[in-house]
Order: sequence, then structure tokens, then C-alpha cells
Amino acid sequence: MSVGETVETEPRRSRSRAARFALIVVAVLLLLFGVPWWTLIMSGNHWPTPVVVLGTIVFAGVAAGFPALMFSGHGRHHRDGPAKIADTTLGVVWVLFVWSIIGQILTLVLWLVGVDSPARSRIATAVVTVIALVLLLWGYAEAMRVPRIRRIDVTLPRLGAALDGLRLVLITDTHYGPIDRARWSRGVTVAVNALDPDVVAHTGDIADGEVAQRREMAAPLADIRASLARVYVTGNHEYFSGAQRWVEHMASLGWEALHNRHLVVTRGGYSLVIAGVDDRTAAGSGVPGHHTDHEAALTGADPELPILLLAHQPAQIQGAVAHGVDLQISGHTHGGQMWPFHYLVRLDQPVLQGLSRHSDRTQLYTSRGTGFWGPPFRIFAPSEITLLTLKAG
Repeated sequence: MSVGETVETEPRRSRSRAARFALIVVAVLLLLFGVPWWTLIMSGNHWPTPVVVLGTIVFAGVAAGFPALMFSGHGRHHRDGPAKIADTTLGVVWVLFVWSIIGQILTLVLWLVGVDSPARSRIATAVVTVIALVLLLWGYAEAMRVPRIRRIDVTLPRLGAALDGLRLVLITDTHYGPIDRARWSRGVTVAVNALDPDVVAHTGDIADGEVAQRREMAAPLADIRASLARVYVTGNHEYFSGAQRWVEHMASLGWEALHNRHLVVTRGGYSLVIAGVDDRTAAGSGVPGHHTDHEAALTGADPELPILLLAHQPAQIQGAVAHGVDLQISGHTHGGQMWPFHYLVRLDQPVLQGLSRHSDRTQLYTSRGTGFWGPPFRIFAPSEITLLTLKAG
């Protein structure tokens, strides 16, 4: 192939990829907005014509404006106004989409038991509307409250006797974002300090936005207390908004940024290696020096000592197994955040939440997350501040 042919082929491929992406976006929008429109406005309801016209205009208008709001809110400039509208819209339409599908099943059941039209469609519409409203109000309250404490005991056979009972508090996925949650952040700090932790770990996704935008919300992290260490690793969202600046900012707040490195904590003559690796998306981010590197993180560590590893995603567990880690702690999944998104998360991650074992030595704890991303709702996936009490074997 000649140089000219190569140069000509690349733009064609780029246009082809862009076209495929556009088609996917259009298909997703048609489904997300079309199914609720069909269930609530059409589908045998026989509403008066003005209702049908107005409902159709509303659904079409919101669907048409949604991509622009998402791009403006979550693009390079992180504009908070459009992001709030887009995120809330996404949450509302997701709930309506899910329950509209269930509503269609209810319509079929009502037809089978002999309920006439349009009564069966209007019953289904009413049920979908009421359930969606209740779930959204409840989900918003769940998302905005300071998380409850989740207490888990983890036995590590290699843990030294003097470290038995070590109190490790895990926070993750705080996602400081378009909605001002400075007060919430202070509440999280109070809750963490009340647990009297020995180690506090933040496993990434601090914020959606640059340090300069989220400085006030992140500020209470400086007041978190731990007797032995406060440690942090990057999540995938740092790589959308200045990962290296967040690493440096966390260091300025007094946290140890475990950027592919480790530290050793000691109590009563017994030690524990606490290591951290960058998120698995780091290598493709273009941020110099950022990539997942277990070898670098554990270089110089005594192989006889137990190892606690911070890694943002549960999918990084195979690296932990390969390097003899005793316990990996992660976040990222949000526990699904909004049912039934849980099932899509499981397509990408080996674990949704909780404590799991992945080899004779290696265990993994996956948090449901302390905050939320995007839609300000948590439905059947409560947030958590996790107190992991380490037990000697």
C-alpha cells in the first residue's frame, strides 16, 4: 500500500467509527426515551389528543437535548449546570425505562385476566408512574445522606499478633461533582473519625472535575484522622479530570498517594505492607508515568509480610493474586447504584460488592461506594463507609 493510500484510509476509518458511535447513541436514546413514551403516552391508553401531542413533544424534546447537555456537562469543561440537568434526566429516564418494560408485562397479565382496554393500559401507566416516583424520591434521599457504617471482619492468616484488630476504614467513589456536597463531605469525615481508625484508605474516583472546581468539597479529607496511615490511589474518573493534580492535592492534604508504591506500618513489632496501584485505565489516559504496576508497587517489600493492596477496580484482582497480595480493597462498582444496572456491571467486573476470595491467599473487598456518580439516586444499592477489622489467623 502506498503512503497516499494509507493517509486516505485513516480518515475513512475515523468517519466509520464516528458513524457507528452516532448510530449506537441514537439507538440507545430511542430505547431509553421511546419505551417510556410508548408505555405512558401511547400503548392503548387512548388519552385525549392534546395529552398525546404534549407528551410526545416533551419526550422528543428532552431526548433531543440530552446528548448536548451530557457533552457540555461532562466534557472537557465540566459545566455544572448542564451536568446537573443531564444527570438527573438520566436517572429519571432509566427508572421510567425499567418500569415501563415491567408495565408492559403487567398490561399483558391484565389482558389475560380479561381487563378491557384502555383500562388495562391506564392501570399499568398509573402503576409505573407511582413506583417510579417513589423510587426516585427514596433513591435521592439514599444518595444524598451520609452513608451508614458497614462492619466487616477479615481474617488474614499472615497478619502479626500485634496487628490483630487493626481498624481499616475504606471510603471510595466520593465523586465530588456538580451538586455541591461540601456539607456531606464534612459529615463523612465526622463519621470516619468516630470509628477511631488505624488506617483510612480512599480507593479513587474522588471527583468529577478538576481540583480547582472541587477543592471545597475535598477539603474535609484533610481532617480525617488515622493512627497509622491515610492512603489513596487513583480511580478511572481521575483520568478524566487531572489525575496527577489530584495525586498532588491529596498529598497536600496529608494523604499518602500510593502511585505504584507502598509503605509499611508497624505496631508492636509486627508490620503490614500497604501498597497501591494506579487504575487499570491509567495507561491509556496519556498521563505520563501513570499505569498499573504491581511490580513497582511492591519493589523492596519484605515478601514475608502480609500485603494490603489498594486498587480502584475489582477487575484488577488477578494482578493481586499473581503478586501474593493478602487483601485487595476496591470500589468502582457502586454496587450497581440503580437497579437493575447491577447486571451490566457484572459483565465488566468479577464482583459487585462485599468480601470474596480469589486464591488460597488473596481476598478482595469491594465497596458499594461512599458517594454516587451522575444521577443523584441510589436504588437498592446503598452507599457505605466500610470498617474492616483485620483479624490474625
